[in-house]
Amino acid sequence: MEPEAGNGNGSSVVKTVIWLVVLILIVGGLVVYGNKGGEKKEVVKEPIKIGVMVPLTGDAAVYGEPARNIYSIAVEEINADGGIDGRPIELVIEDSKCNGKDATSAAQKLINVDKVQVIIGGFCSGESIAATPVATEAKVALFSPGSSSPDLTGISPYFFRNYPSDASQGKILAEVAYGKGWKTVGLLQEQTDYALGINKTFSATFEALGGKLVKEETTSSNTDFRSQLTKLKSAKADAIFIDTQTPALSERIFKQMQDLKWTPALIINDATAGDTKTIAAYATLLEGGITAEFGVDTANPKFQHLLSAYTAKYGGTELPYQSYGQTEYDAVYMLKDAIASVGYNGEKIAGWSRTVKDWEGASGNITIEASGDRAGGHAAKVIKGGKVELLNS
Repeated sequence: MEPEAGNGNGSSVVKTVIWLVVLILIVGGLVVYGNKGGEKKEVVKEPIKIGVMVPLTGDAAVYGEPARNIYSIAVEEINADGGIDGRPIELVIEDSKCNGKDATSAAQKLINVDKVQVIIGGFCSGESIAATPVATEAKVALFSPGSSSPDLTGISPYFFRNYPSDASQGKILAEVAYGKGWKTVGLLQEQTDYALGINKTFSATFEALGGKLVKEETTSSNTDFRSQLTKLKSAKADAIFIDTQTPALSERIFKQMQDLKWTPALIINDATAGDTKTIAAYATLLEGGITAEFGVDTANPKFQHLLSAYTAKYGGTELPYQSYGQTEYDAVYMLKDAIASVGYNGEKIAGWSRTVKDWEGASGNITIEASGDRAGGHAAKVIKGGKVELLNS
């Protein structure tokens, strides 16, 4: 029997279709293969790792947690805008716990394991003092937006900070205290590098003016201050300076002062003055007390943006410790400019820091001196009605 008409042509068509399908699969495979290893593949740029050391546990976590939030906001903004030359920023965060031992371990891990070229931190002065030799040996830049001890001035060409030294805070507090006629001041100081740094400058300035100091010390873990407070009360000092690392310790001291029904004139440092909850909770005890803070310019548009961004991202929560928050936000943007300018190299970033002049940020105009310190300082303030305001405002 002869085949039906058209069967041969149909077979040819089927074969042609099959060969076309095979050809398409082969070409498609080659394209995919070429995209895997050839020039057509879109290159995903590696992130730029920035190390971060902040206290996330213990009393000082009240500083570290908002700092971590602020760094995240800045990084998200920068990455959304294209990162640094197309490379996203990746934060590698370590808990430095506000002490030298843990800060040293954190710095070593960030440098040796994560291979970072720059670290934001520490926050506490003891963290930065301990971590600086580690960073210096590895030629990694260490940039602190919170450490304020005068002992950090000129400590290393690899260390710099955009938060001012407490040399200015201690000096201003001493001058205001003596100017108020307080000739004898009792000092209760926590045994930390930050508190000691303020004490050194306060004591030197106050005694040079002709004042007298009666000093007591306490550990960070102490919960019973009756012995120290009784001695200071017996000294009949004109005012008492509560010089602590965290508001948590200040609150424990204030509580026992209230229990003793003792209401002397008070001096507090910016660590306690910056905690609005503590100031409000002990408004009566602190009324008329003096402090000194690195202020914020609420009219600064970058600072206003930070306030809005923080509130929006963190469920309506107001930005705490605003004087620290502004420098933390600036730190990320300053490093963006540094890396874009000199590359991802710790030695070059550290060198770049000494060229910073009139850099405009949320914390205002920033100039970094040859010592690594930020030019400028603190302003004298007074506590009235549970709030901190400029003295003589």
